[in-house]
Amino acid sequence: MADLNPVLDRLGQLHPKVIDLSLDRVKRLLDRLGRPQDRLPPVVHVAGTNGKGSTIAFLRAMLEAAGHKVHVYTSPHLVRFNERIRLAGSLVDDAGLVTLLERCEAANQGDPITIFEIITCAAFLAYSEVAADVLLLETGLGGRLDATNVVDRPAVSVVTRISFDHTQFLGDTLAAIAGEKAGIFKAGRPAIVGPQAADVPLSVFRERAAALHAPLAIAGADWSALPTDIGFRFEGYGRTLDLPMPGLLGAHQIGNAGTAIAALQHLPLTVRDADIVKGLATVEWPGRLQRLSWGPLADLLPDTQLWLDGGHNDSAGEVLGIQARGWTADGSALDLVVGMITSKEPADFLRPIAPHVRRLVAISIPGEEATRPAADIADAARRVGIAQVVEADSPADAVAWLDHQGPAPRTLICGSLYLAGAILAENG
Repeated sequence: MADLNPVLDRLGQLHPKVIDLSLDRVKRLLDRLGRPQDRLPPVVHVAGTNGKGSTIAFLRAMLEAAGHKVHVYTSPHLVRFNERIRLAGSLVDDAGLVTLLERCEAANQGDPITIFEIITCAAFLAYSEVAADVLLLETGLGGRLDATNVVDRPAVSVVTRISFDHTQFLGDTLAAIAGEKAGIFKAGRPAIVGPQAADVPLSVFRERAAALHAPLAIAGADWSALPTDIGFRFEGYGRTLDLPMPGLLGAHQIGNAGTAIAALQHLPLTVRDADIVKGLATVEWPGRLQRLSWGPLADLLPDTQLWLDGGHNDSAGEVLGIQARGWTADGSALDLVVGMITSKEPADFLRPIAPHVRRLVAISIPGEEATRPAADIADAARRVGIAQVVEADSPADAVAWLDHQGPAPRTLICGSLYLAGAILAENG
């Protein structure tokens, strides 16, 4: 079996930084590879702070329900590196990925390039050589200078919900962050903006689209996806669809599903209403309000529902706070197990969830160099008003401690996609 680790280790040494936003290195390597980004199927390019992955998951489910072959590029992975590159419906295998990366390594000729940039080039190479009907392309960080932003004529550009994250790279105002995300808009090509918080300056998107003569559709102004008694209603593009609730848990997923439906309107592919309904029912996106109903961790809490979510910023905290409020509305208790990385602010994430939490166990993320110490998270939890806070050495120890104390009806493990990946790996 091909071993990915040696080639990934080598590629990781080609640049002193993990993140160095620029398009020069990517364009140089893609030119040496024969410009594979010019030989892609129709592209849906997706940027945003929250909801990118869920929106892409909805799109993939709806398109595959219609019988289309779908390429997908997402990051980071949760358990296996191969999760980042899906070719016409199947994850790239180890041997194929090693070959792609070695081809890129040879073409790069030892020049400086970040690991994400060379992986993105490998993905474009694969997508140009395997037939499919559409490519769902997720930005890694930001948009304007993200390595994926080399497709000149996407079928549609999409910006999901934005909030404060990666401010050291994207700016410390919502206007600056919006500008970076709107950097994926292209001249004359349609663009969609998903539901945004009230303080997000939509004028940034309008001005960018106007400057590029790019047709723009903004949620709440040009289209909508709003809850109904039976699910939600999508209105826009001359259509009204009454649909069941999305298969992904959380009220915010209505907006993500609506954003996906809006994006479908710009694809030269047939997707029937029945395909949309089927996609809503069959969609999968691990680590996002995912219930762990089996496995070693679930077995440690046999009398509780164990949930997992990779959200890690203030906007994700708001979403989880809404879900927690619903879970505890009848007086039920909710316990948390939380691990985060050093670039995230625990207090900002926990503040919206805190009023609904009975106990919190802080942990460090297993195997993650950038993990926050459990003591930092515990201190932040106390500062936002969670009264009973302890630290544990591992997820298993945290779950076992909660069970010993008397489990809540629900326990949520959250705080980081890296933690979510570790949990999924540990839970089999």
